[in-house]
Amino acid sequence: MARITFSCLPASWYCSVSLLSLGCAPRQRLLLLLLLLITSTLLFLGTYQRQLWGPQRRPGSRVNKYLSVAESMEATDVLNPALNYGIVVDCGSSGSRVFVYYWPPHNGNPHTLLDIRQMRDHDHKPVVKKIKPGISTLAKTPTRASDYLHPLLSFAAAHVPKSKHKETPLYILCTAGMRLLPESQQAAILEDLVTDVPLEFDFLFSSSHAEVISGKQEGVYAWIGINFVLGRFDHADEEDATVEVTTGSQNQRPISRRRTVGIMDMGGASLQIAYEVPSAITFNSPEEEEAGKSVLAEFNLGCDVEHTQHVYRVYVTTFLGFGGNMARQRYEDQLVNKTLAKNRFLTAQTGLSEEKPYLDPCLPVGLSESVVRGNHTLHLRGQGDWARCQEAVQPFLGLHNGTMSPGGVYQAPINFSNSEFYGFSEFYYCMEDVLRIGGQYDSDKYSRAAKDYCSTKWSTLKQRLDDQLFAQQADISRLKYQCFKSAWMYQVLHSGFRFPTDYPSLKTAQLVYDKEVQWTLGAILFKTRFLPLRDLQQETLRQSHPSWLRSSFVYNHHLFSLCILVVVLAILLYILRLRRIHQREQRQAEALNLLWAEEGEALLP
Repeated sequence: MARITFSCLPASWYCSVSLLSLGCAPRQRLLLLLLLLITSTLLFLGTYQRQLWGPQRRPGSRVNKYLSVAESMEATDVLNPALNYGIVVDCGSSGSRVFVYYWPPHNGNPHTLLDIRQMRDHDHKPVVKKIKPGISTLAKTPTRASDYLHPLLSFAAAHVPKSKHKETPLYILCTAGMRLLPESQQAAILEDLVTDVPLEFDFLFSSSHAEVISGKQEGVYAWIGINFVLGRFDHADEEDATVEVTTGSQNQRPISRRRTVGIMDMGGASLQIAYEVPSAITFNSPEEEEAGKSVLAEFNLGCDVEHTQHVYRVYVTTFLGFGGNMARQRYEDQLVNKTLAKNRFLTAQTGLSEEKPYLDPCLPVGLSESVVRGNHTLHLRGQGDWARCQEAVQPFLGLHNGTMSPGGVYQAPINFSNSEFYGFSEFYYCMEDVLRIGGQYDSDKYSRAAKDYCSTKWSTLKQRLDDQLFAQQADISRLKYQCFKSAWMYQVLHSGFRFPTDYPSLKTAQLVYDKEVQWTLGAILFKTRFLPLRDLQQETLRQSHPSWLRSSFVYNHHLFSLCILVVVLAILLYILRLRRIHQREQRQAEALNLLWAEEGEALLP
């Protein structure tokens, strides 16, 4: 029995056809076989075309994302000529740090960002170097600015392959310390960098690559960096949370994309918040609109300004004096001033001696502490009352018409039913260092733990510290001010930013995927956002039409093969038909000869 197997088809189409099992005449079987071959070939071409031009999403994209994270922890392959590099110098108030990043060639999709990662040396350590003091100390000697950064740039130059220096962008971005200087001193320092750095280093560097960035820019860069590492700029999978986004473009329909995360970062001196505002904002007055514009940033992370897939509207602002340490300092200042005024009015001696201390609800039970302000010393003793501590710290939020800060800083609306936030620094320390509940935030669980801690005797807390029952980074200062800071964090979150107490989507963290994410990552992502367009334009000139021609050639090649197959089969059918005609004529001739022979025999006598 003849059997033909179509081994060229995909596994899901794999089949075999028995010619005898078709139950038809040989000619019909051949015609049916021809139709089957043509249909199968066309289906194959259709599948090929879908693979060639169809969506490139792979079912294992989520797995590949985690593999990418693991790969980013490996040493960077500096021998790979396809890698690109970028350098960012963070000139902060206390010192300057250089970060070296790298990325593979862009994948060619204009809707995806560069896959930028932090460079790692052969010991798998991040390529980072820090020097002290800050560059702002050169305010009176600006001509030494390039010499000041020389160790950092030499360090970066030693890690970036020499052949890549000319195409490696260098960005020198100055933050808080430089912001405090007069503009003339800022300009003098930047001018020295722009003039002298290119004389010693071959990096891609121009006057626009050295600047003093605002707190708003720094916050946006931090937001970009966190969301990039979390993969929130990737295309959404079916199981990912999405949001409907309206952009500022005219007649632009809302687009659905992956939900980004907001970030809150409470340091020692300041508090910062940044989050996306997906929907268009309606302001109640021109004054509110003006205030809103100062804290809202709309930018396009995509490589093409015509595409709005990566247009983001982000609310970002910094509250100076709202950090954990500064809030405590402001609280103590008020305690001293109020207690001294009250003592003068009532001729009391509360807090002026250890025998008659001021009872502070925000210190652990039994802790004795003294506050010195000028010539005055205020003696405190912990009362450990977390509820009263919350009441005591709330006025320091400076709430004004439902917004935070005495100046009435505008706060953009948050959709608490479809949002997600990460809390860093003090948000994490308050939950983890001594309470040991860092991670997912639960207000009820947090409140109970903070209340229990505050009401615990100071001697017991010190004993627990000696027994190493707290986190490794916990110290005596953390134990003293944990009660205050936990109440301050709670009030900032729920009274200041107005998060519902049952909000389920806040996570506190110190690291993201086991690594610290710097705002410099967001900065280089933003600064290099047009590089894919440059690469795509070059690729278009070289490959756009050739790519079409190549695809067309492949398609036409298969079509030509199909035509040859049809022609060959047609010839075979024609030959078979001629053979059948010949056999039929031969049988007819034999029958006729036999008939003549029989008739001849009949005529014989």
